[in-house]
Amino acid sequence: MRHPAFLLPALLTGSLVPIWSQAQGTEPTPEEIVEDWMASGHADAMAEAFRHWDEEGEIPGACAACHSTTGFADYLASPMTTVGAIDHPVPTGELVECTSCHAPEAASLATVPFPSGAAVSLGSGMAVCAVCHQGRASGEAVETAVSDLDDDEVSDRLSFINVHYSAAAATLLGAEVGGGYEYPGQSYSGRFAHVPGFDDCAGCHGAHDTAIEIADCTSCHAGVTDSRAIRTTSADLDGDGDTAEGIASEIATLHEHLHMMIRLYAETIPDAAILYAPDSYPYFFTDLDDDGQASAEETMRDNRYANWTPRLLRAAYNYQFVAKDGGSHAHNPHYAAQLLIDSVNDLAAALPQAQGDAFSRP
Repeated sequence: MRHPAFLLPALLTGSLVPIWSQAQGTEPTPEEIVEDWMASGHADAMAEAFRHWDEEGEIPGACAACHSTTGFADYLASPMTTVGAIDHPVPTGELVECTSCHAPEAASLATVPFPSGAAVSLGSGMAVCAVCHQGRASGEAVETAVSDLDDDEVSDRLSFINVHYSAAAATLLGAEVGGGYEYPGQSYSGRFAHVPGFDDCAGCHGAHDTAIEIADCTSCHAGVTDSRAIRTTSADLDGDGDTAEGIASEIATLHEHLHMMIRLYAETIPDAAILYAPDSYPYFFTDLDDDGQASAEETMRDNRYANWTPRLLRAAYNYQFVAKDGGSHAHNPHYAAQLLIDSVNDLAAALPQAQGDAFSRP
């Protein structure tokens, strides 16, 4: 991995093209910029995101666009016809460096394609981020996989569809890009507008360290020190009687309930216990001892869950969609809640023993 000192010459000469539209206090020095960048996940040279391909010695084109600076530049310079991918591998050894976000192609980027087929016009404070933070699947992919099967039919044609990681832009844009599986007959929230100045990535995250600028929230949310404590609705979404808790707690309760329903459905309809392991690909496995706890034996690839029905796959996809965006409560809380509640209700329709819950769909 290259040492961050290589970044300074471009910063000092001003040869990098700025893309951030918001001035956040005093203009930082080049040294401060590098220090901030080094504190971000984009600079974590030991992260799996940059070391996964060490043995192969190259990053495949399907991954290189978001896991290397060279791949990202090549993707922006391409027609971007295959979302998030280029047609050639690139060498390992790079991070997400300054020229990823400050190249001329990045500064002029206005329209970003998404896995659902949507192409969305975005401002400079979001477009570059959305290239990678959009996931690699959509609700449309799930619908295509299950479209000619009965809801509760176990099929060996089905396997888990993973949205990938940190799909914040897909959450924020909601129904505009269809990142989650949206159930027919339901309406879903579109782009989460929030308030001017705080309606895109650069409005809430530091430009270089990517940290949440929580101090900027306090003009409206007095005394808040954690974004999870902010509440964006007066409705009791999870039906627990607490209308003062942060919206993140509401979503967490809904998420936990969906997990319980996924397990109940798997044991009842396909009659094969399911286990979710958030850090082990492909995430859903057969629960061999039906204890809900992941063991090394259970998270082996050969034990991946294989008793999928369309109803179960839809719910599991939405569960993962919310799980892999740790900021869904801030990015688009109503969209996240809608996906979770609709998934719970769809599973409950196949389970006579499931009791109705007092969820309030936003």
